[in-house]
Amino acid sequence: MKAIITVALVWVGALSPAWSESDTIQLTLAESWGEGAPVFGETTRRFATLVEQLSGGRLSVQVDSANVHGQPLGIFDLVKRGEYDLGHSASYYWKDSVPNTLYFSTMPFGMMAVERYAWFYQGEGMALMDEVYQPHNLYSFPGGNTGVQMGGWFRSEIRTLEDLQGLRMRVPGFAGEVLSEVGVETVNLPSTELFDALKSGELDALEWVGPSLDLDMEFHSVAPYYYTGWHEPGTELQFLANRDTFDRLPEDLQNVLTIAMRTVAYDMWILSHHRSAVNWQQMEREYPNIQVRSFPPEVMNALRDANRRLLAERAEQDPLAERIIHSLADYQKGTRRWIDISERAYLGNMDAQGNRIE
Repeated sequence: MKAIITVALVWVGALSPAWSESDTIQLTLAESWGEGAPVFGETTRRFATLVEQLSGGRLSVQVDSANVHGQPLGIFDLVKRGEYDLGHSASYYWKDSVPNTLYFSTMPFGMMAVERYAWFYQGEGMALMDEVYQPHNLYSFPGGNTGVQMGGWFRSEIRTLEDLQGLRMRVPGFAGEVLSEVGVETVNLPSTELFDALKSGELDALEWVGPSLDLDMEFHSVAPYYYTGWHEPGTELQFLANRDTFDRLPEDLQNVLTIAMRTVAYDMWILSHHRSAVNWQQMEREYPNIQVRSFPPEVMNALRDANRRLLAERAEQDPLAERIIHSLADYQKGTRRWIDISERAYLGNMDAQGNRIE
């Protein structure tokens, strides 16, 4: 009879032996998202199913949502301590305790999803990410991309820089630091608290994702101004794995996990694009009060200046941050030259020749 092993109960430190190929193993995964969350939660459920299928039932994953473990912004520590074997979250959530983690989610004015995936898997991204997470007994893997995120929902229209002064906005990551530089009071709240905070006036604005997830959150019923993106051009979620747990697995099951992670990450990117396209059509049709805006040049210039200044400060203070920042910038410069004569030129040609699809 094969033994059912629950890692959190059985594993005791680095001296525990590796599992044998005859063991049936159950791992636990903590996610930042609420039970039944669309797109993000669909990704973890698809991951668990795929792991069991690919392993022929030898490996299974129990997914605990935020309402079970109660720590939606604590996944890093839960997996680091071994309370969970795996996690699904976003790397920039840990920037206050481990600042160099933020670069592996997305960066303002940075790379889009396809460029970021190329940096991870063909550039230096995976190696640099491992260098950041290894001291914390963690592996980090790309966990699904949202594509370009919208700039947020605002109660009032932003016409000048003065309109941002003292504005209270939920926004995570480096974008929050950039917005703080231009006068915004930024906070980070889990998704389950966002609507109530916006409705009560605790927040004046917030960003979440885009139509793929925003429609069901009903932010449009409180804040009608929907701003286009600049801050998260290709937001990558992450899978976290406790290194001791992962390293104890037989090699074929390690491969099962990494293949399943990479597969569902791709699936999430495509699902995000599809769901945003479908949901935006519904939003346009059913909620004509939504007013799409882009930040005026004065605001965009101030944001770019703040972004450059903060990046320069981080690079000067931390040699590893400097290497990551330069790697991102160098890769973006190279890939964007191709984007300019491919995707950007194609869209420009469509507009110039009157071929826009209405």
